[in-house]
Amino acid sequence: MKTIFRGAITLGLVLATALAAGAAEEEGGTPHYPIKKPTEENWSFEGPFGTYDKGQLQRGFKVYREVCAVCHSLDYVAFRNLEDLGYSEAQVRAIASEYEVEDGPDSFGDMFMRPAKPSDTFPPPFANPEQAAAANNGAVPPDFSLIAKARAVERGFPTFVFDVFTQYAESGVDYIHALLTGYQDPPEGVEVPEGTYYNPYFLSGSSLAMAQPLFDGLVTYDDGAPETVDQYARDVSAFLMWAAEPHLEERKRTGFNVMVFLVLFGALVYLTKRKVWSTTEH
Repeated sequence: MKTIFRGAITLGLVLATALAAGAAEEEGGTPHYPIKKPTEENWSFEGPFGTYDKGQLQRGFKVYREVCAVCHSLDYVAFRNLEDLGYSEAQVRAIASEYEVEDGPDSFGDMFMRPAKPSDTFPPPFANPEQAAAANNGAVPPDFSLIAKARAVERGFPTFVFDVFTQYAESGVDYIHALLTGYQDPPEGVEVPEGTYYNPYFLSGSSLAMAQPLFDGLVTYDDGAPETVDQYARDVSAFLMWAAEPHLEERKRTGFNVMVFLVLFGALVYLTKRKVWSTTEH
C-alpha cells in the first residue's frame, strides 16, 4: 500500500513538473530549439529513385562560390569532382585555375602559392580557425563538405517510423533551406544578443552569428531560373547535399538491384524447398 502511495506521489510530482515547465515556456521561458521545425520540401533526389538535377547543382555551386565561399570552406571536395555536375574537363581546369593553393616545399625549403589543379581540393577562405573566428564575431564558420548530413532536426515518433518506408533522408537539406529563408525580426519581448541575428529555425538557439546571406537578385542565373531567396536557398542546399553524398545516385541504383536480387533469390529458395520436400511424407 505504501509503495502504491509513493508511486502516486511520484507520478503527481512528475506531472506537476511537466505542467509547470509548459506554463513557463508559454510565459516566455526557454523553448526547445529549433523554435520552428523545417518543413519537408520537394527535391529531385528524394525517394528510392531520386536523382540529382545537374542544372540545379550548377546554380547551387554558383551561389556557393559567390556568397558562401567567403566564409565557409569545402575541404573534402576536389575540383575534379565538379565533373559530376555536368562540367567538362576543360571547364573544371578553368575553374580550378581561378584559385591558388599552397604547395611545397621548393628546393630552398620554402612553401609557395600556385594555381590550383583539378586534383586539388577547394582552398579554405581563412588560414586557420583563429583567423576565421576573428573575422566572424568569434564564431568559426563550419566547413560545408558534410553539412547537409551533419545538420538535421530530429523527427519524433511516429514520424521517424514512416521515414523508414518513405526513405526520407532529406532532413539536412530541409534544415539548410529553412535556415537560409528563415531570417526575420525578433518577436516582441525577445532579446537578441548583440552581433547575432534572429532565426527561429536555428538548431542551437534563437539567433546565430551569421547574418542573412541571401537576398533577391544577389546572384545572376544564366538559365532563367528565378533569382529569389527561396530559389537560391533551394539550389545551394541541393549542391551541399551533393557535396555530402556525391554517390547518392549510384547507391540508390545498387540498392534497387540488391532488392530485386533478394526477391528473386527468395522466390527460387521457396520453389526449391517445394521441389525437394514435395515427395517427402510429413
